[in-house]
Amino acid sequence: MPVNRSRRTTFSTRAAVLTLALSVLALTEPAYAGETPGNTQGSDTEQSGGSDSTGIYATAKIQYSGSVAKGGATGNVTSADVNWTPPPCWYAPYLGAKDFKKKMSESIDDAMSTPGMGGTAGSAIGELQRHYEDDYGWTDTPGYKDYNVDKDGKGMFWAAVENPNEPDLFKRTSCTDLPFWVDNGEAPPPQYEQAISPEVLAGLAYQHMQLPDTKVTLAPAANTKVNLPTWAWLDKAVFDEVQATASIDAPGLDIQATTTATPVSLKLEPGTTDATTYPASGECAINADGSIGEPYAQGKSAQTPPCGLRYLRSSGDGTYSLRATITWDIAWTGTGGAGGDLPDGTFGSDQAITVQEIQAVNR
Repeated sequence: MPVNRSRRTTFSTRAAVLTLALSVLALTEPAYAGETPGNTQGSDTEQSGGSDSTGIYATAKIQYSGSVAKGGATGNVTSADVNWTPPPCWYAPYLGAKDFKKKMSESIDDAMSTPGMGGTAGSAIGELQRHYEDDYGWTDTPGYKDYNVDKDGKGMFWAAVENPNEPDLFKRTSCTDLPFWVDNGEAPPPQYEQAISPEVLAGLAYQHMQLPDTKVTLAPAANTKVNLPTWAWLDKAVFDEVQATASIDAPGLDIQATTTATPVSLKLEPGTTDATTYPASGECAINADGSIGEPYAQGKSAQTPPCGLRYLRSSGDGTYSLRATITWDIAWTGTGGAGGDLPDGTFGSDQAITVQEIQAVNR
């Protein structure tokens, strides 16, 4: 018969169960896996694995496609919002009832038979066993009778997945709820806010997106003169929107999200304070045809470029590091008509510029 307890007691007992279970239940090794694509455009990569605090590792795979980093690595997008971060962990389909029972019950039996297992640790493992075998639950967290084997094939147990690209261990292991059951075609219970969803997938696609390393065209190119305007531009042909998709396909669950990055501006940073940018802000807006700036043409040397810069001092025996950073507007769409905006992304690259004095000839 289900047992309902107060929230305070629930949290206290659950904390003990999770902490102790982590140290005594070792069900499997981490399974972070990735297939290295041949290139970053139109590529596929799969990532699986991650654990909850019982040591169980979710097996549902997230597949990435489109313009994504190789081998499941983090892409090169920097969020313009310093407060935004991709999901550090989430809950995803793990195993059917019979398979879950086999794996969990074997680990519980092994732990309980370990010499010296008793006291608080033994009680914690005992509560875990009662939760899945004897319908032992609490508020908003029902127990299960014999691991739900009578519903095998009609749903799955979901477990926590750590984001292997999250450097903060505390955040990565913050999904601490015990594995829970979800019927096929049904949404996870509302208290599991970090359950995998199109929005979570959109954040992961953002994290893995690989923006093109587009080099800005300059005139003059790598060598210019003091006080000579340098024109900068990007043609639409090499500067277009980029898409990355994250999807997951498991029994009763087939969802995806696609993030689309659209270029909106180019920022020029000359690498020295002895320079003037055009426009003065250094922000070159995108043109109606999708390009940025204007190509230099013969006869324009005396004109002010719509996008460019002018160096006021020689670089001497060295060079200035011109940084060109593109800002991308990023939005997402997903299964079921879901969608929204994500923080603007930026990606920049450096170009070495030699600035020479104009030599005068005295007669």
